[in-house]
Amino acid sequence: MKTHSRIQILFTCLLALALRLPASAEWIDGYTNTPMEPDGSNWHVHDPNRPQPPVVTPGQQFSQAAQAPSDAEVLFDGTDLSKWETMDLKPAKWRVHDGYVETQRGGSVRTLGKWADFQLHVEFAEPNPPHGVSQGRGNSGILINNMYEVQVLDSYQTKTYADGQCAAVYGQMPPLVNACKPPGEWQTYDIIFESPRWNDKGELIKKAAITVLHNGVVVQNHYELVGMTDGINGDVPWKSASKYGAPHAPEVFVALQDHNNPVRFRNIWIRTLGKSN
Repeated sequence: MKTHSRIQILFTCLLALALRLPASAEWIDGYTNTPMEPDGSNWHVHDPNRPQPPVVTPGQQFSQAAQAPSDAEVLFDGTDLSKWETMDLKPAKWRVHDGYVETQRGGSVRTLGKWADFQLHVEFAEPNPPHGVSQGRGNSGILINNMYEVQVLDSYQTKTYADGQCAAVYGQMPPLVNACKPPGEWQTYDIIFESPRWNDKGELIKKAAITVLHNGVVVQNHYELVGMTDGINGDVPWKSASKYGAPHAPEVFVALQDHNNPVRFRNIWIRTLGKSN
């Protein structure tokens, strides 16, 4: 009996799969052996069959290079990372160049400060020319307290599972629309985040809520998170259903995720929305 090379076996498997698919079918990365979303939406976590958000073309410019309001704290002005540190509380050493900072392998960076309910402005640019596919294409994220994530990804004219697209609340809610700009162009997130609250008995009395404008387009409209993002801390492993962990203080830090892709960030500022209660 002749032995077949791995390439021959792989080609045979792919051909067999292709013959079983309708001509109009399109392969999208994802998983159907994961738990169902806990919000009752009848989709698996990272389900490839979940509908793709409609594509809209954002305006040429919305809040790119927007100046910080007088009551905002500037977190990154293009010169240094003095208001950032590593996740293990050491000085941040990402590369700062020409007014931007670029993700660097070696770990995410987080703010020194913490805020409860806040408005956050972030600008980012995806690698150009693009590299990789699906979740390997310009992957980063805005991590809130290392618990809740707004996905950063190159989703321009490319697809991945809907709850992992750019501007998704990762693993929970796809963006209402895909408002991505081409790789290399500066894009904006304007994020309004409200921290969850627990009572003195440790009972959750208010879920975290988030509103996101991506390039001036509302893509998350006061979405109430069902829990923590899967895969960014040990409490909710990747591909697990979201849930809330132990109670935490309303004041939270913001982090930029290192996902081994060279994503650029600039012009980051934050405003407190009232006082925590």
